[in-house]
Amino acid sequence: MLRYILYSYFAYIEPNEKKVMYMKKKWLKGAMTICMLCAVYLLSREGAMLTGKSITEEKGLILIDSGHGGIDPGVVGIGGVKEKDINLKIAKELAGALEKKGYKAVLIRKDDNGLYDAESKNKKVQDMQKRCAMIKEEKPLLTVSIHQNSYQDEAVCGPQVFYYKDSLEGANLAKCIQEELNNRLQVEKPRTEKANSTYYLLKRSEGVLNIVETGFLTNKKEAELLRTKEYQKKCAEAICNGILKFLKTVEINKTNVV
Repeated sequence: MLRYILYSYFAYIEPNEKKVMYMKKKWLKGAMTICMLCAVYLLSREGAMLTGKSITEEKGLILIDSGHGGIDPGVVGIGGVKEKDINLKIAKELAGALEKKGYKAVLIRKDDNGLYDAESKNKKVQDMQKRCAMIKEEKPLLTVSIHQNSYQDEAVCGPQVFYYKDSLEGANLAKCIQEELNNRLQVEKPRTEKANSTYYLLKRSEGVLNIVETGFLTNKKEAELLRTKEYQKKCAEAICNGILKFLKTVEINKTNVV
């Protein structure tokens, strides 16, 4: 467009010198205005892209672990439902929910496979070691490990969140997630978050980590619910809300200290 304007100007011949000078100034002013508008547009566009990127990076990384996988199915519940499958589906829903809020969510296990080598003599140990190694390497804001529960009494049901007994931040995160699960899933007999000192991930992982058991696969009603996409999404949304609540309290505490 600019090229056409300038070409039109120089091709134009006017015997009146004053008019030529006037038209020259007019066309040059118009050309400069167009150039400035183009520059403003490009800078605004680039600025918006950079701003969007910085917001995502500023909010940080959250790791999501799907318990079990591969040769390890976890709990095999009523109707043959496998814990590893439910864990992964909820983890993917949670990742999507967190990304909508501007966080970078990374799945430790992205598919049905476990985190072990085929030739490993102790696949379970290697699997757990690799999960801990990834947490150490990534240094996330926090990690949640999705699991399902079981009990010999089929009547037992409801979500349960575990944290390492000596972790104050872990306890605070667990409280936030537990409350959201109880409310969102309309639990008849709400549980409270529970300290633990024996689970491998809780003992060996760096940073803040919770193990979130979203239900009992040995309870018929809960097992049926956990197989549905709608309920999996509810669980993920509750966990997401708990995480956001926890991170908000962390930010408030930092502000108060400053």
